[in-house]
Amino acid sequence: MKKEISNISGVTLIELLIGVVISVVMMAAMFTSYNVVNNTYSKITDTAKMSQAGRETLGMIMKDVRMAGFKYFGDNIPYDANEHIPILITKQSISSDNLCDRLEIVYGDYKYDDTLKNFEYKRYKVTYQCKKDGRTDPKSGEEYWKPPQNLKILEKKKEVWIPGKPGSFAVDQNDKRTHDFEDLVYFVQDLIFAPIDENGKLISPPPSSSANASKVNSIKIVDVLLSIRSKNEFFRLKNSRVKKALHDSGRDIKFNDKYMRETIIISAHARNLGFWWKIKMKRGLH
Repeated sequence: MKKEISNISGVTLIELLIGVVISVVMMAAMFTSYNVVNNTYSKITDTAKMSQAGRETLGMIMKDVRMAGFKYFGDNIPYDANEHIPILITKQSISSDNLCDRLEIVYGDYKYDDTLKNFEYKRYKVTYQCKKDGRTDPKSGEEYWKPPQNLKILEKKKEVWIPGKPGSFAVDQNDKRTHDFEDLVYFVQDLIFAPIDENGKLISPPPSSSANASKVNSIKIVDVLLSIRSKNEFFRLKNSRVKKALHDSGRDIKFNDKYMRETIIISAHARNLGFWWKIKMKRGLH
């Protein structure tokens, strides 16, 4: 019995320590691999969200630009030369050195009245603009809109024309199509609207009020640029980069950080502007 027990093999302390070291090395390798995969996944997810938000918003803007100046044949709403201008583009100052364009679009639509069995024509105004991003950056403790980040939030409002003396656009609680400003995209770096005429030339300055509304007649295309920054740092090292603006080198933005930025540009055809709206404005047609 004693002889059998003495022949049983055991594990020495050195062998045990070697096993522990190998296990630690394997665990460290697995943890490192997990961190790499997790960071890569986070970056890909962040980039995908940034791209999706930007493209969906620009698709929305494109549809609204195409509707600018539209009206149904039976639309009998009196034309207001100051309020019913199809497209207005103004430069919006967010801070001392931080610009963002504002876009206002007016078009006609209708609502069918089941009781009266007829169509009630409506006129809507859609507004796109940016506001300061007042949220706090957890890393720096500063609000996002403050330099050097200069980040904004793109928002949208839709109003309906309320007839009166004078009439005005407003959010109507009884019209579910209307709403006050709603946030669309966060971490916006810049938003540019550039009207283009039939010869492919930039209309500058763009129509921004009734004083220069005649320029609306020349708009054929509106180029739109939306620049968005990633929520989290993307690159390992800081890198100096320049984001080119649209038709305006004065709006180029220089960066020296680790964030990723995506700039999306579309061209929206203003198909309801031009000859018909020019005649309507001259004759005062409804």
